[in-house]
Formats: sequence, structure tokens, C-alpha cells
Amino acid sequence: MAKLVQEFKDFAMRGNVIDMAVGVIIGGAFGKIVSSLVDDMLMPLIGTLTGGINFTELSVNVGDAQIKYGMFLQNILDFIIVAFCVFMMIKGINNLAKKKKEEEAAAPEVPAEPSAEEKLLTEIRDLLKEKK
Repeated sequence: MAKLVQEFKDFAMRGNVIDMAVGVIIGGAFGKIVSSLVDDMLMPLIGTLTGGINFTELSVNVGDAQIKYGMFLQNILDFIIVAFCVFMMIKGINNLAKKKKEEEAAAPEVPAEPSAEEKLLTEIRDLLKEKK
């Protein structure tokens, strides 16, 4: 049992798991922002452009069942907007990483200043050469 607990602890504390947990939490918050963007800003505009249609209320009755295809359309629109936002965010991060890499490649490496010990050894070497 102790071995199992230790293995779980090692797994849970591994960097990738913690990074993934942070990503899930931030993704949840990001999803709320995008849902608000869609529900509170875009859909009213789209509703105005389509003559006041509220997509979330679109449905059709089949027998006793109510098929809410409007909610399905709303969720598809949410997905497309989230996917586009994530795409733009990753594209921006990749561009920043590319620029940083280009700047590092363009900057010439300045040789390090020799230490006091190296300077002294160089002087001793030069003096020994002169005596020969």
C-alpha cells in the first residue's frame, strides 16, 4: 500500500500533471469568457441581423420529444469561437518564440573577459617566452 501511495505522489507531483491541471483551470475560466462573448455580445447582434431570432429557443417537436436544434447551433458557434481564440493565442505565442529565437541567433556572442587569474597566467607565459 505504501508503494502505491508513493507512486501516486510521484505521479501527481510530476511537472506535466501540474501543468495540465493549470491548463484545465485556465481553460475553464477562458471558456466562461468566450461563452459570455457569444451569449452576451455576438448572439444578440446575430439575432438582430436575422430579424430577432433567438437561436437558443429554436426547436421542433417530434411526438412528445422536443429537439432543441437552436442550442446545438449555439454550441457549435461557441466551439468555433473558442477554437479560433485558442488558435490566435497559440499563433501569437509561436510568433513571440520565433522572434526571440531570431534575436538570439542575430546577437553575436561576446567573448567573456578573461579572469584576473587568466590574465596573470598569460603575463607569466609571455615573460617566460621572452627569457628563452
